[in-house]
Amino acid sequence: MRADAARKREQVVAAAVDELADLAKAARKGEPTRLSLDQVAARAGVGIATLYRHFPTREALLAAVYQQELTRLCDAAPKLATSGPADAALLGWMTSYLDFIESKRAMGDSLRAMVASGAVTQAETRARVGTAMSHFLDAGAAAGIFRPDIPPDDVVAVMVGSAVAAQDHEQAQRLLVLLIHGLRQPI
Repeated sequence: MRADAARKREQVVAAAVDELADLAKAARKGEPTRLSLDQVAARAGVGIATLYRHFPTREALLAAVYQQELTRLCDAAPKLATSGPADAALLGWMTSYLDFIESKRAMGDSLRAMVASGAVTQAETRARVGTAMSHFLDAGAAAGIFRPDIPPDDVVAVMVGSAVAAQDHEQAQRLLVLLIHGLRQPI
């Protein structure tokens, strides 16, 4: 891919990320949340034809956004896990994951279609998030903060369940704090 084409592709993905973040905020207020490809193109500073040249379907764009954001989130884990107290680092990372989930809710039916088509797999996502989680659990166990016997997959399941079950962002945040307390070594 030529450099200018790659740059335009990146612009479109970045604009879609920003648009989804705005839609997540709107959803918290009870407003409609449908991603407009025209708005994404305008936000990226490209024409709609350029958007479609790189992403022939809404699902193709959203799959690129999903993969980029998941990669960004998971790649940050190793450094973040060692950047301070493990419990605070994990809570910060889980809050970012919560934001990731909230922005993906705006994808709605498109995300379900991507899962159905195999463009996004729950198993791959869970494995990547589990690997990221292990960095925090290992750092916390080494520091004597977290219990060493908790599998990363269990923490991921509780974290995702909290995000899905919560009535709003504030409740989800409180549930994550409870999860952190449950990981701590007994006194």
